[in-house]
Amino acid sequence: MRRSSAQGVMFGQAVANVAGISNSDLECMDILFLEGRVTAGRLAEVTGLTTGAITGVVDRMEKAGYVRRERDAVDRRKVFISVVEEKAAEIGKLYVPMQQAMQKVWSGYTDDELRLLLRFANDGYRGVLEATEALKGVIATPPEQRASLKMPPPRR
Repeated sequence: MRRSSAQGVMFGQAVANVAGISNSDLECMDILFLEGRVTAGRLAEVTGLTTGAITGVVDRMEKAGYVRRERDAVDRRKVFISVVEEKAAEIGKLYVPMQQAMQKVWSGYTDDELRLLLRFANDGYRGVLEATEALKGVIATPPEQRASLKMPPPRR
């Protein structure tokens, strides 16, 4: 899983390089695809980045043409961030080799095996969310007190 995750990060970095944005900006754009049109505050919430950092992300992605800011029709003070579909489609084409490779992998599994893998992936996602919240507590702990934190023994 670690190797796959690391390779996925490297793949994303290669895509980000071609797109002319940073890997973290690309990840934020992916979250925008998943979330849909959101406020900068919501994007900060789901990424764990500060609102100041999100402002920088959105500024860079807007300058590159991948997102746009849209004022709410009812409350003009509220601004939404949305993906520019045509421009983002260019990035999507770079993921075709990954999609083809994964389709090839998945075709070797039965429906029951795929359901188990989907459950595993969803449970893993929830585990990452839980770990992210725990990490916030670790970060808030003064460095001199972090020595008391212990790794669990490895499972075999």
